[in-house]
Amino acid sequence: MTSRSDSGSGEDSLDRLLPHAGAPRRKSATSLSKTEPPLLRTGTRTIYTAGRPPWYDEHGAQSKEAFVIGLCGGSASGKTTVANKIIEALDVPWVVLLSMDSFYKVLSPEEQLLAAQNDYNFDHPGAFDFELLVATLRKLKQGKSVKIPVYDFTTHGRQKDWKNVYGASVIIFEGIMSFVDKELLQLLDMKIFVDTDSDIRLVRRLRRDITERGRDIEGVIKQYNKFVKPAFEQYIEPTMRLADIVVPRGGGNMVAIDLIVQHVHSQLEERELSVRALLASVQQTQPLPQTLSVLESSPQVRGLHTIIRNRETSRDEFIFYSKRLMRLLIEHALTFLPSQPCVVQTPQGPDYDGRSYKGKGITGVSILRAGETMEPALRAVCKDVRIGKILIQTNMDSGEPELHYLRLPKDISEDHVILMDSTVSTGAAAMMAVRVLLDHEVQEEKIMLVSLLMAELGVHSVAYAFPKVKIITTAVDKDLDGSFHVIPGIGDFGDRYFGTDGSVGWSDEENQEARERGI
Repeated sequence: MTSRSDSGSGEDSLDRLLPHAGAPRRKSATSLSKTEPPLLRTGTRTIYTAGRPPWYDEHGAQSKEAFVIGLCGGSASGKTTVANKIIEALDVPWVVLLSMDSFYKVLSPEEQLLAAQNDYNFDHPGAFDFELLVATLRKLKQGKSVKIPVYDFTTHGRQKDWKNVYGASVIIFEGIMSFVDKELLQLLDMKIFVDTDSDIRLVRRLRRDITERGRDIEGVIKQYNKFVKPAFEQYIEPTMRLADIVVPRGGGNMVAIDLIVQHVHSQLEERELSVRALLASVQQTQPLPQTLSVLESSPQVRGLHTIIRNRETSRDEFIFYSKRLMRLLIEHALTFLPSQPCVVQTPQGPDYDGRSYKGKGITGVSILRAGETMEPALRAVCKDVRIGKILIQTNMDSGEPELHYLRLPKDISEDHVILMDSTVSTGAAAMMAVRVLLDHEVQEEKIMLVSLLMAELGVHSVAYAFPKVKIITTAVDKDLDGSFHVIPGIGDFGDRYFGTDGSVGWSDEENQEARERGI
């Protein structure tokens, strides 16, 4: 199974994606030309410069599913080649290529012995775990995070570590039995059959199984005549009638591939949403929600706001006093974590009736770039906290938030999550980040959105969509200007903190610095 989306399920923290605090100001970079791929490859990571637009409505509920293309055809017919040609021609990010080969059943010791002797039928419907396959594809189509088994064709078993996949706008599912199961067929929005001459398929299978899977020529031919050819005639070829499009000659048929791509583009355009516009039209007639907690406006807090809101404040002072306010905010947020009675013995001997954290773990997730500035405050007061990162940027043409990158710790679904962003205006980016966490099975009531400053619209938007999310801030401002900036506000927090000039793009020098830092 391969994927063009980065599921980001490791515990490694992402190095800073944008200039360090001491970096000089940068000029904006020119936008990518049409011929350049919509991604930035850096080391082992892929960061999409063309992000994933909202897949949910203003209520926070999923309102569109991924578009699923099913590719069927005989063994070595060129299904994967056709899939890669479609991906290349689509030129959109967040496309997942899912192979049916990942879902072979785990063989028993007796079946392992047969497979070693080329006497096990891998080309029969019974060889596949359709229950797991259907459940996985349905979940991925619904926008959820999934784990994909990794099948080892040498040992005929599944590897220990499964692959995490998330964020598909388009799913291309390919396999010899793609059209055999009725429940699986219902998940396919478009069905394509790759029709290739049997002699060509045999030659390709010989080359593949010998060079890639360590088989000998006699075993491959034996398996082909005994299992592969009969299975094609009995199970696969009859399903050609179910296809919406039949592609003769496989990946070389660019006419058919162009027609497929045109149809997929039209389907994606019909599914586009305008979440930010819907949020901006919400009438703020209701009182602020009970899930909101604002840090007490003590003389100290008000003094810190006075300094960081002042346009004349130097960058050094802005950073220093912002960090002080962040520390107070994080300390306040931790008071909302669940606790339980805990009795300890003091050094003098008597017991002390105290409290301890009631939960498995705590994870901080920063919305890049400005949310990352709050990580040191969280690390300072929460020992061994795990950190995740989500990169969300505004599409300057549509005005919509777009997901470009995420890296979340393993098993985040079991943790309480502190979601951090410096400011929240309409709530569009915060809603996308919450939706990502929910898609990774984090419980809504275990999410706390923590921000230095919020607009009333942002508070209402998040609370309306996710009524169980706790919202914690140091101040709530009433208005937004025409560019959705908080008024009176604090300015562009990221630009003031990092010393940048507000440019959206990355300069060539920044891209080079990112590569050198291995992000």
